Amino acid sequence: MTRCFTAHFPEFRKNQVELLSLMVLALLRGKDVRHAELAARFPGSAHTASVIRRVERFFDRHPLRPADVARVVLTLLPAAQPREFILDRTNWKYGQTDVNVLLLAVIWRDVAIPLLYELLPHGGSSDTEIRHTLMDDALCLLSAADIRVLYADREFVGYDWVQGLARRGIPICVRLRRDTLLDDWTAQDWLSRVQTGQAGLQVEDTVVYGQPMNVVLTYTQDGEALIIASNAGAVTTIQSRYRRRFLIECLFRALKSKGFHLEGTHMTLHDHVERLLCLLTLTYTWSVLVGFTLECPKKAHGRRAWSVVKMGLRELVRAFSRESACLCNLITLLMPSHTPPPETVGY
Repeated sequence: MTRCFTAHFPEFRKNQVELLSLMVLALLRGKDVRHAELAARFPGSAHTASVIRRVERFFDRHPLRPADVARVVLTLLPAAQPREFILDRTNWKYGQTDVNVLLLAVIWRDVAIPLLYELLPHGGSSDTEIRHTLMDDALCLLSAADIRVLYADREFVGYDWVQGLARRGIPICVRLRRDTLLDDWTAQDWLSRVQTGQAGLQVEDTVVYGQPMNVVLTYTQDGEALIIASNAGAVTTIQSRYRRRFLIECLFRALKSKGFHLEGTHMTLHDHVERLLCLLTLTYTWSVLVGFTLECPKKAHGRRAWSVVKMGLRELVRAFSRESACLCNLITLLMPSHTPPPETVGY
């Protein structure tokens, strides 16, 4: 594994690469982000207190950074066509301290994978400036032409935000609030024409936050208003494409309760949590790569019995616990020269 990380991070010293490898392996084995649990999975006979201090030093001073990890993710997950992205926020509390993460995920083979993230210095919603900064960080890694669309929920709206995306050449597919103006009418005015249970309205080439967009207005099965606007793709496909935003909810569950128990961390400092997210991104991406090499049984309704991430994580844990012969093959999936066929996307 150290050879893989040396290839991806040539600027790291040998001891930094070795520690990164040990941290990834410990996270895989323990599926727990707490320091003591990570330390318990380190090899060797060193005292637990000594290993915990080593874990603490990783989070305190290791040179691992989100932009470097994002380059690795894009290298390991090639795409033949422009990619789809999702922007969302997840938060939790440690005592009285808010841990609030703005996260940009990339979709690869119908799986959302963390790419870039920013810790907000407060609870609650993000502001326009920090969102634009995150998107600018993404544009340092790929061009606007490589972004097919950015999916976002109702939190990520506003004139300055949408105009900023347009200037950067980034298409958006976003859920709107009832008070959003579509031309000269609010979305609520348009919704008044739709009865619960009806198919809804499709409005083409209307102005939303100063940009021409197509809009779908309807109600969910629970009677909740659903208003989606996009300047990417036909109006007839907006609603089905927006469902892909749900993939980031699956990602958050995998990082939290269904996988690595992210909310269990006792860390709240910006750089510490940022390094933890980098570590999780590498581990999560590896699990996805492994998961796609495995056959998955289907349930009666035709869906997978287990997610790609869960299958990959199980296989990695099994391989490391038994030191199976396939372990070397799983490690080679992380090599830059061993990338799967590029993803193709079509609407």
